[in-house]
Amino acid sequence: MTGEPIRVLVVEDDPVAADAHVLYVGRVPGFAAVGKAHTGAEARRILDRVPVDLLLLDLHLPDVHGLQFARSLRAAGHQADVIAVTSARDLAVVREGVSLGVVQYVLKPFTFATLRDRLTRYAEFRAAAGEASGQDEVDRALAALRAPSPAALPKGLSAPTLERVTLALRESQEGLTATALAESVGISRITARRYLEHLVEAGRAGRSPLYGQVGRPELVYRWGRR
Repeated sequence: MTGEPIRVLVVEDDPVAADAHVLYVGRVPGFAAVGKAHTGAEARRILDRVPVDLLLLDLHLPDVHGLQFARSLRAAGHQADVIAVTSARDLAVVREGVSLGVVQYVLKPFTFATLRDRLTRYAEFRAAAGEASGQDEVDRALAALRAPSPAALPKGLSAPTLERVTLALRESQEGLTATALAESVGISRITARRYLEHLVEAGRAGRSPLYGQVGRPELVYRWGRR
């Protein structure tokens, strides 16, 4: 890509997830994260002083629902497009978002590859300019936003299980070992460790040795701690 990068504002209430999303955006050529906000009010203040092309918007903010926030932005004249980030799967919400400038939805938890795919497709759509020669060209421009299939997780991992693992880890104040996670989620210890290591590699969790036991120390994983 050439020219000015597409300026992205990350709006996410979870500080760890926000940091990860900023990191993800920075790894995609042609995009630049220009800020992050943890509430709708904070995002609005940034938008009032910093040019933004695209919002990576969590729909469940502590002070406002994401779609309500998007609606208020349109009323105030802000024209930034929106990629909604959510764990909700209500298709009525998806339909409502279309009228508010939501060009893509990304379901949590997601990998860097998933977001990279959505951002790349958005850039292709945004780059379309001039007058279309006919219906085919219009269709091609719109098709750039539509992924033919979800970006795959590493072999052997599934999105539903990753979501359960993520939820269990986030809810644990003291962290979890692979053994404890396996018992909590109902998977094998080896499988649990694969998911935990995936979260570590994605920058969403950290690990440290658990001392004070006989034999080799076991690793304990904590959400958001590097």
